Amino acid sequence: ARAFVVFCTLPIHEYAHALVATKLGDDTPRLSGRLTLNPLAHIDIMGAVMILLVGFGYAKAVPVNPRNFKNPKAGMALTAAAGPASNLIMSVIFILLSNISFVIYCKTNDSIVARVAFLFFFYAAMINISLAVCILIPIPPIDGARIVGLLIPNKIYYQIMKYERYIIIVVFVLLALGWLSTPLSWLADKVLYGISWLVSKPFGEYGDMFMQIVSSAM
Repeated sequence: ARAFVVFCTLPIHEYAHALVATKLGDDTPRLSGRLTLNPLAHIDIMGAVMILLVGFGYAKAVPVNPRNFKNPKAGMALTAAAGPASNLIMSVIFILLSNISFVIYCKTNDSIVARVAFLFFFYAAMINISLAVCILIPIPPIDGARIVGLLIPNKIYYQIMKYERYIIIVVFVLLALGWLSTPLSWLADKVLYGISWLVSKPFGEYGDMFMQIVSSAM
């Protein structure tokens, strides 16, 4: 599931950034070869290894020139929001596929294929939600900071962004030490439960059984 996220969902996340930026008038992502779903254009080796080993990581940042937007701050915020939004949409799709696989598993006398599919899609959804929650942290240069930047005066916003390279090092240190893990895991679990509850409702008794598994996994 982690490998699937690295090669399939991370490229969609970065493509979402590139697509929104392009639609808003910035051709930088397209000219940089990032307006594509080709994973080779987006994968960062170290970030991919981190996802495979510890469950969180990153891809290559999509280059964006805010000067090409009519409203630079709003353009950056919308471009930033596109990435985690794509992760949340994918998590909904994966929870749906996981539910369908679970129903097949229950109706086919414990089919191994259905069981593997159920677990695969469930873990893919978990990782997507974890990435979305982590990315929405309002700390530069993470996407969440650019979204929150809409509420911050320009002078303060651009002053903070000057130090984003140093701030991100502190964030990774905090993640490595586990100091951010507890609040992020708690929030990711709440989002996972909420999405699972909504998606599982149409599946009746199978959805209730699915939710019991979700609760035990949290």
